[in-house]
Amino acid sequence: MYKRKWFRRILFLFVILLIFGNILFFSNDQQTVLFQENDSFSNSQISVNVDGVAQDKLPDKNSGKAVSSIVCDKGAIGIWNYDHWTINIKNMTSTRTRCQINFVSKYSEPLLNGTDPVLSEGLIPVTIDNSGIVKKASLGSKWYSYQEKQWANAIILNDASILYADGETIPESNIESYFVWIPKYRYQLWDLGEYNSLTEVDNSKPHEIPIIFGDYDTRDILGECKTPMLSGESGNCKVGDYMTHPAFLSMNATGLWVGKFETGYKGSIDMVTAQKNVVEPGSVQIKPNVYSWRGINVANAFYTSYDYKREMDSHMMKNTEWGAVAYLSHSKYGVQTKVRFNNYENYKTGYVSVINPTCGFTNTNQLCNQYGTDSSVTQPWNTSVGNLGSTTGNITGIYDMSGGAFENVMGVMLDKNAKPMSGRNAKYNSGFNGSFGCPTCDVNIGNNSSILYLENGKDFFSDKKHYDEYRYQENNKVFNQRILGDATGEMGPFFTKLYDANTAYLHSWYHEKGIFLNMQNPWLVRGGVRHVGIEAGIFNFSSDVANSNNYVSFRIVLSV
Repeated sequence: MYKRKWFRRILFLFVILLIFGNILFFSNDQQTVLFQENDSFSNSQISVNVDGVAQDKLPDKNSGKAVSSIVCDKGAIGIWNYDHWTINIKNMTSTRTRCQINFVSKYSEPLLNGTDPVLSEGLIPVTIDNSGIVKKASLGSKWYSYQEKQWANAIILNDASILYADGETIPESNIESYFVWIPKYRYQLWDLGEYNSLTEVDNSKPHEIPIIFGDYDTRDILGECKTPMLSGESGNCKVGDYMTHPAFLSMNATGLWVGKFETGYKGSIDMVTAQKNVVEPGSVQIKPNVYSWRGINVANAFYTSYDYKREMDSHMMKNTEWGAVAYLSHSKYGVQTKVRFNNYENYKTGYVSVINPTCGFTNTNQLCNQYGTDSSVTQPWNTSVGNLGSTTGNITGIYDMSGGAFENVMGVMLDKNAKPMSGRNAKYNSGFNGSFGCPTCDVNIGNNSSILYLENGKDFFSDKKHYDEYRYQENNKVFNQRILGDATGEMGPFFTKLYDANTAYLHSWYHEKGIFLNMQNPWLVRGGVRHVGIEAGIFNFSSDVANSNNYVSFRIVLSV
């Protein structure tokens, strides 16, 4: 009888093991982690090493550890899922498969002082070689180096259910969007941009912009300055001080993920079908060799960007965020010269001019005709020529910030009542509700000339962190209403260049166009357009009405 009881107990335990033996797990104080892949993970075994030492449990998800390698026998491939902190197994065709997970400390660059890339769920870290091959990066290995002008890149997948092992190539067909990390930094002030009149150009002004990375804010102490947050203010800043760039302060972030290319319209087959004045976050794609999304007013571009990846605080690029990229590009960690422009005739992203143009800045009314689609004129991002069109001068940087299409940014002038303006009049406006700067300007307005403001459009977003405000002014030749860090007023002194007796333009660094806000054009656009030659560039800025325009696109930023 006694032996029968023990036999039944052993049999019962055996049955329990058969039922529940399909899951192998470790537990720690934080969580229970299941090691399984659907129902096929029944007879696998897992071992864990942390910094070369065997462990009986996983390191915590927030321990700063990353997987350096997963070694499985019998032809299986282990893939670590950082979002869910578990392992998935591919190609497991045999029972009793064994995998060893090796953890090491995450790679970080001391230079960044704690502003290393932040990856939220859905952002996949990648490396990109000079031919454009994208591979999943190992977080335990050196996958970026700002010291070497190799900026960190990440992607969002079309199909996030497909998992890729570290070092595995990710096909372009499954990439929806590319982003580049801009770490938080302070920069040294060289000019407070307090220009209220035109002056002679100073060709010595373009220079290296000294910056220091770090997750800290400037204060009123020796060698630092109070960061001004309103246009036209300098706080206690003076030339030579280091100031935290305001783009990071307004977002309360240690860095920003900036769209690597101008936003494209998913499904477009030519430049015409990419012109959509609608709110369609599901049509966003940010990748090379696609048609830039144009013909969209600022309000629709803003809400498309805002709804794109709400969990990552996606938003349309602000003017100060454009400035943050421009200044980093002109530091020793970027290309530190004029960025060669995108001159692809039909507005494809990631293309770069074969010849750096000199046309567009002469004593005659000459237009630059160095644009087209032929490879003798323009080449894609993943060529030796194409690499020159990024903010780093290599494939890891950001593209289309010089030429391509103009880019609307969230930078708007306030009216006399300190409210954001909608635009010029009932015909030319942003689509946001607000006042008009010149209701009776332009022809063909008809009865709409009596309308003083837009009230049936979209409301301005209540959270002001998503747009930059500039104080009211009537003269676009006055630059002292800039926000320090936005790459407008600080690029002075400004001057007038005559093309002929009737045509004059203002210019800043590298002879790029520089026209500030005024009552008729209360919105900022950046970068220039594909056909203007030397006037296009990362320091190009101009005023605009922000309506749907086939020359103008937009860019998306993530704040995670």
